[in-house]
Amino acid sequence: MARTTHTSTPSGKQMLSEQVYAHLREAIMRGDFAPGDALKPQDLAVEQGVSLAVVREALVRVVGDGLADRLPNRGFAVPAFSDRRWQEIAEARRTIEPVVLRMSVERGDLDWEARVRAAHHRLTRTPAYVPEEGEYYCAAWSEAHRAFHRTLLEGCGNPVLLETFDRMWTASELARRWSAHGNPHRDGVGEHRRLEEAALARDADTAAEVLAQHLTLTVAGLTGRTHHEPTEEA
Repeated sequence: MARTTHTSTPSGKQMLSEQVYAHLREAIMRGDFAPGDALKPQDLAVEQGVSLAVVREALVRVVGDGLADRLPNRGFAVPAFSDRRWQEIAEARRTIEPVVLRMSVERGDLDWEARVRAAHHRLTRTPAYVPEEGEYYCAAWSEAHRAFHRTLLEGCGNPVLLETFDRMWTASELARRWSAHGNPHRDGVGEHRRLEEAALARDADTAAEVLAQHLTLTVAGLTGRTHHEPTEEA
């Protein structure tokens, strides 16, 4: 007797939740909500034409991305621009990413080298700002930036470490966009070039050191601790 195979398909609620999640994520990243703004489920449900349950499910996912906070007895809100918050994220990145980069330099193959070159080339050829996207980094540059940093680490061959990077990157991306014009004197282009050069030279010590400095300058800029700050950040 033939066995019938059932292919699971997303339910209507799941599809709506995915749509609301994508909308919220984009709106927060785009700056439609200011730091600390409340994310009111009732208002969002009316705006999106969906149920409260759908909105709450989407909000929980946004919280999981680090793009919103769930406040006891106060609902949901965009994170406030807190020095401590970004220092904690930066501390986590400085602790983990140079170690992963060292592993990547030691383990990466020729295909990894080619992907690093391609990712860096795309980053250098993508403008950081476009008039129609306002004062924040444009979506194309932000994605090229993320892809370059992630590609540098992909040679490690450890998906758990890469998933950790993904979570930390998303959490720090919001602050990076908020501070887009805050640091006009930093040579972000040069820092990215030195990262590529050290990685492809298989100089793990230098690559890890350059990345740690890169991340340190970013948090200094975000928390206002230096006047030599970036046009393109970590």
